[in-house]
Amino acid sequence: MLNLEMISLNIEHVRLEGLNEVADQIISFASDIDVWIFEGDMGAGKTTIIKEICKKFDIIDNVSSPTFSIVNEYIDTKEESYYHFDFYRIEEEKEALDIGCDEYFYSGHRCFIEWPTKVFNLLPENRVDIKISIVDEFTRSINIIKHV
Repeated sequence: MLNLEMISLNIEHVRLEGLNEVADQIISFASDIDVWIFEGDMGAGKTTIIKEICKKFDIIDNVSSPTFSIVNEYIDTKEESYYHFDFYRIEEEKEALDIGCDEYFYSGHRCFIEWPTKVFNLLPENRVDIKISIVDEFTRSINIIKHV
């Protein structure tokens, strides 16, 4: 097991109209890491923040939650691949292994992962954890931990 350092960033009281700036902050803080996990209750805004981040990476595909497909591949203007996972519907980690998630996680391509607790034992240690907490109907707090 690696002995990784953890560096954190907290963004308090995020409102929908501030997502553009939040995406900039997250990218600036975490761009040197490929695997980003997004945690939060249903409706916290995981997919919404991923969509905003994807805009910043010049992704040309339609970004949507891969709830049923489990993984979506997106391409940016430089024809680089990005992978977006939603493990909400899987019952056990073997299902994630069956789709080759470990190959994606270690591919060198950026991976955005929703519902990471379903595959926690498969996640790389070198990752960014993005925890979104609901403050009220219109406001979120975001805690980001980078494991380096």
